[in-house]
Amino acid sequence: MLDSPGMRVLIVEDEPDVGAVFHDYLLELGHEPVLVRTAEAALSRLETDRPDAILLDITLPGLSGLEFLQLRPVRSSGLPIVAVSGVATESQARQCLRLGAMDFIGKPVALDRLGTVLAYLEPHALQRQLVVAERARDRRGNARVRMTFPVRIIGYDGTQSEGWAFDLSPTGIRIRNGAALPTGIAVRLVFVPPDGRGSMSLVALLVRSNEEGHAFRFANLTAPERERLIAFARYAPP
Repeated sequence: MLDSPGMRVLIVEDEPDVGAVFHDYLLELGHEPVLVRTAEAALSRLETDRPDAILLDITLPGLSGLEFLQLRPVRSSGLPIVAVSGVATESQARQCLRLGAMDFIGKPVALDRLGTVLAYLEPHALQRQLVVAERARDRRGNARVRMTFPVRIIGYDGTQSEGWAFDLSPTGIRIRNGAALPTGIAVRLVFVPPDGRGSMSLVALLVRSNEEGHAFRFANLTAPERERLIAFARYAPP
């Protein structure tokens, strides 16, 4: 079974103990939590941390969660938001949903309920990553390597198929493979770049498919993985 690539989740929670519980639980689930104490701090983090989802306490010092939901940068971000509160009224809960929150959870938060909600949000986050990746431009010159090598494609359901890569760059890879794959899915790609340094296992999103093959964009690359791809694409023979 393919492990989930996880999400970067911005936690907006002013109670230290509750924030610590959320933080540790998200780590256990394989996500990357970023914890802030105020809505103002969350607003400044939206660009620098580029989260995939937001866990938002409604009752906050200063700018409230309801006010945060109405801010233009928040609404235009399109991020899935889960609102939580221990004192919100039913009308406030409904207002959160009207303002764009995807769900509302009362405190004390049952962690299994939170886990279920996050599992529902993850495909939305992956799809958003796909859109961002398509719009992105490689600022290192789009160096590409055009040579063939085998690639194993592993799906979330555990299915596997083999293909041949024929185009590799620091941002993505193109693979010839006879399997029919739906655009937007996340898979794990296992391959050995011809640089003699061992195999790589990378999460990727399927951008498009045509008669030439499948085009994937890498997701959640670590710094060493990205540097290896950049170095290989830059110095490999054409």
